[in-house]
Amino acid sequence: MRYVINRLGFFILSLWAAITINFILPRMMPGSPADAMFAKFQGQLTPAALDAMKKAYGIGQSTLWQQYIDYLHGLFTFNWGLSFMQYPTPVSDMIRGSLPWTIGLVGISTLLSVFIGTALGVYISWKRRGFLDNTLPVVSMIFQAMPYFWVALLFVFIFGFKLNWFPMAHGYDPAITPGFNGTFFTSILNHAFLPALTLLIGSLSGWIIGMRNNMMYTLGEDYVTFAEAKGVKTSRLMFSYAARNAILPQLTSFAIAIGNVVSGSILTEQVFSYPGIGNQLTSAVQSQDFPMIQASFLLIAVAVLVANLIVDLLYSRLDPRIRTGGE
Repeated sequence: MRYVINRLGFFILSLWAAITINFILPRMMPGSPADAMFAKFQGQLTPAALDAMKKAYGIGQSTLWQQYIDYLHGLFTFNWGLSFMQYPTPVSDMIRGSLPWTIGLVGISTLLSVFIGTALGVYISWKRRGFLDNTLPVVSMIFQAMPYFWVALLFVFIFGFKLNWFPMAHGYDPAITPGFNGTFFTSILNHAFLPALTLLIGSLSGWIIGMRNNMMYTLGEDYVTFAEAKGVKTSRLMFSYAARNAILPQLTSFAIAIGNVVSGSILTEQVFSYPGIGNQLTSAVQSQDFPMIQASFLLIAVAVLVANLIVDLLYSRLDPRIRTGGE
């Protein structure tokens, strides 16, 4: 219980720090978002219009403390301001529309990568010095060494442009009316295949090699050797004895990977014009859409903190020594 309370306390403190830093950084920039937007119109708007814009975006003569209170109130009421790119669309509506696409694409790709990579790492470590053990890590590292955007461009050129097997952009066919039907879901899967494959093969190597190395170390432990000498079945020895302990270090990497699901793979979404939050964040930076940038960065920070909290609690269940301080 003490361990859980400490983890929760650290989570709350980290969350407050992330929220506060996210509030302070934009206000350290010279001028204001409304002034930056006003400058784009090159004097086409009147001073009254500028004042109205400042009021709409919550920028006024109030003190910094009052702005911080209003900022916290907006966070907890999901009033994250209005977008500059799509004025007067609320930022929360834009995130609500793009976040499911990123979670669906990057989340499923990440889970598949973790599951496949971990399973392959367990298998090749058990069959060490075999054909797969000698070739699979090397081949997967070659793909991981390639930049995501380069692999994405290669897939677009070969499978989209040359072979015309898969669409090259968007999340679904614009000619299809969105709805809960087979045609729409088939179009989504068809458009998501290439970006998902790009993310999958780009991250697979880390999980394979990480799990293989952890298994090799665990298989050399005395308790595994003793269990093998007692005649424990191979399947139980591999999973219950070796893999269960070898997978613990993977959880830290898994927490980071799950936390990064919200941010998505920005360049991959950009190449495929995928309607996720990564592509939207890129457009927001180019358009100086400060409310959208601020909300996106905060969402990414919260996702990483929540993922780390969940994994910390799960880690304590898998390894009781964590709760007892290693005693």
